[in-house]
Amino acid sequence: MLNTIWPIFIVLSFSYAIFSGNLEQLNSSIFESTNDAIKLSIELLGTICLWNGIMQVANKTSIIDKLTNLLRPIIKLLFPEMRKNKQIQKEISMNMIANILGLGNAATPLGLKAMKSMQEENTEKTTLSNSMLVFIVLNTASIQIIPTTVIAIRNSLGSSNPTKIVFPVWIATICAAITRN
Repeated sequence: MLNTIWPIFIVLSFSYAIFSGNLEQLNSSIFESTNDAIKLSIELLGTICLWNGIMQVANKTSIIDKLTNLLRPIIKLLFPEMRKNKQIQKEISMNMIANILGLGNAATPLGLKAMKSMQEENTEKTTLSNSMLVFIVLNTASIQIIPTTVIAIRNSLGSSNPTKIVFPVWIATICAAITRN
């Protein structure tokens, strides 16, 4: 569907620019947009590398184990099928921590690893287990305390108060988690 819609938008944009005499403005906006996209990507890459590195260091230390122990009652409640598997609990907690810190890019590979481990434990390979479904819901809701990526984007775009988004993000993620369950 998108393979059809986007080319139509592009053709319509170029056609309109040609017939309205704005082809020069279209060309300059294309180059400005690509320049802005590259600058934003480089700025976000630094943030992503920083937090991915922090998560890797935390994984190698006892910090993740302590946070896993802190989250263990929640994990046992939400994932009763995984009560005995400490490794999966650790993978789930790392994903939850990354999401709580607003590190969606770090949470994705951690979530995929946890899902792979849960699938290995799943007896019915063609059907998702209850724990896998709950995990998907939690990741979709993406409960965040510190929306790091959003703050980084707002900062890179020159926001006068990039952290002003924190309270609305709390409300949105809590509402998303409640309505998904």
